[in-house]
Amino acid sequence: MEWMKSKGYSRKHVNRAGSILINKQSSEEEKEQALEVLDNWREIHKYPLHIFKKRLKVVSEDIDKNALTVQRLKRLYSILRKLKRYDGNKSFMKLSRMQDIAGCRVVLPNVQLARKLYEEKYIKGKLKHEIIKKDIMKQDYITYPKEDGYRSLHLVYKYKSNKEGKKDYNGLLVEIQIRSKLQHLWATAIEVVDFFTGQGLKFNKGRKEWKEFFRLVSSAFAIMEETSLVPNTPSSKEKLYQAIKQGEKELNLIKAMEGWTEILRVFGMRDYPQDYKFFLMEIDVNQERLTITAFKRDEEDIAIETLERLEKKNSERKEYDIVLVGADTISDLRKAYPNYFADTKEFLSKLKNIIK
Repeated sequence: MEWMKSKGYSRKHVNRAGSILINKQSSEEEKEQALEVLDNWREIHKYPLHIFKKRLKVVSEDIDKNALTVQRLKRLYSILRKLKRYDGNKSFMKLSRMQDIAGCRVVLPNVQLARKLYEEKYIKGKLKHEIIKKDIMKQDYITYPKEDGYRSLHLVYKYKSNKEGKKDYNGLLVEIQIRSKLQHLWATAIEVVDFFTGQGLKFNKGRKEWKEFFRLVSSAFAIMEETSLVPNTPSSKEKLYQAIKQGEKELNLIKAMEGWTEILRVFGMRDYPQDYKFFLMEIDVNQERLTITAFKRDEEDIAIETLERLEKKNSERKEYDIVLVGADTISDLRKAYPNYFADTKEFLSKLKNIIK
């Protein structure tokens, strides 16, 4: 397979493209040219992502044969939104420094297995690629949960190779996410709420009562896993569960989530031959539909071209979202991205046990 190479854009050129795309004063012509640079920058991450995903699958299944691994290139909407954030230097984030343009994820049955994979196969494992060591402690969100309740293990690597033809990718960043099943249920439930309410809880936006509710639920899940609680949530299980019960009553969340699952129509959900490995998922909340388009292993370039065209076409539509995912089967796709199917059954089952 022939992998995408850089069109010769320097990192300075890439960063300038990012700045143009978030500048309201930029002309349409400037934005068009900048988007071409961003598209190429995103596409050249395909090969490093392929390498890291392949290893993640092997070592994860060595820990647990039911480990679920997927990969994705970051959506244009998410890239632009992240570029508007301030970094530690109180300036806008640079596109070339964004750590999760390419990301692969594994979901394991429990937090013990997630930690085992993280420690044995990555922290103590032998990889030729360079780990961004300064961020290791900052990205252990199980020991140190985020204020918004997010819990997971993150690792960021710089791709490194001495092979001819592969040196071109040296220095590109790939993020690895390691989650337990509970942590995954929580994170995808947040995204379902965002799809149907447009709040942006995933980005720490939205209504205070919704944000607080999910912080509380995250701590309840942490208690189940015997890990650190989310900062500034009740340490008493009784008080925590009571607060969740009250919050659910006020938000009527269970009824809302069950309703969203019922109304969403899914198109393209069927068994595909084994050589189909890339799935383009488009969700349109206004039309209450999810459309899945499958691509063969050797059609990744076509899939990315389709993604870029649809992203551009629907860039102004907040009710529309799209993602291109690499997964082994359509079943793995649904398990890894239940949010796109508005599937919160397992999350709601856990929630009902808390408030009963």
